[in-house]
Amino acid sequence: MSLASKVEIVQKTDTGLRRDHNEDSVGIEKSIGLAVLADGMGGHNSGEIASAMAVAHVLERFRKNYKNLDHCELDWETGLTRETILLQQTIREANQEIYNAAQASLSHRGMGTTVVGMLFLNNKVSIAHVGDSRVYRLRDGGFELLTEDHSLLQELVRKGFYTREEARQSDQKNVITRALGIDPRVTVDIAEEITDVGDIYLACSDGLTDMLSDNEIHRILQENDRDMETAADELVLAANENGGKDNISVILARVVNPFPLEESFADKMLGWFRS
Repeated sequence: MSLASKVEIVQKTDTGLRRDHNEDSVGIEKSIGLAVLADGMGGHNSGEIASAMAVAHVLERFRKNYKNLDHCELDWETGLTRETILLQQTIREANQEIYNAAQASLSHRGMGTTVVGMLFLNNKVSIAHVGDSRVYRLRDGGFELLTEDHSLLQELVRKGFYTREEARQSDQKNVITRALGIDPRVTVDIAEEITDVGDIYLACSDGLTDMLSDNEIHRILQENDRDMETAADELVLAANENGGKDNISVILARVVNPFPLEESFADKMLGWFRS
């Protein structure tokens, strides 16, 4: 079953107003409901290389291995689906690939990238992430952050030294504690969330969240909740109007119809007539 008619996914990336090149990368595979976003770091354009490697590796390796899975079979150790575990594993492999490339070249030494992946399957979204790129959900007017930054500032917020709003104003907000490519092994946080029709999921780099508060992002999504292309454009435009200090990347996914793994007979008949 193709997810293209079930989950509308759009992507947008922009250099911003202060940078001379874009070190973010985004990629989507609509047919299987997979979206990946990465925010690179490192000199000599190495961040751009690291983020592109992360997105390309996850899309290619996941697509290759996805068809061989017993779909929605649970992993005994975690209780999560095999697809979620595969997403986690492909990100770990991407980490090793980036790390090896960095060690092989002095000009790329120290390059790294954040990454966040979203996979839509069987009326759920699987989320995997490393770093401070985020996933939010808009549901029935409520707006919720579904990931937790791997950053020094988030550690300080957790310990009560800052509120979330105070943290946005701190000059330490871009110090991340976990990224792909820095060490040969990395911990990839994973989770699964049940989806509802009408849900909107936003994956974004910190070029968006550093320029816009959660309330501002919430407002823009609500005002454009029926048009994901316009919503993506408006988010990037607002971030640039507020300074555009970094590259800005967004992926928006709107659940249009239920997408159970097993289609009903009526759904199959409609598919036959459409083909």
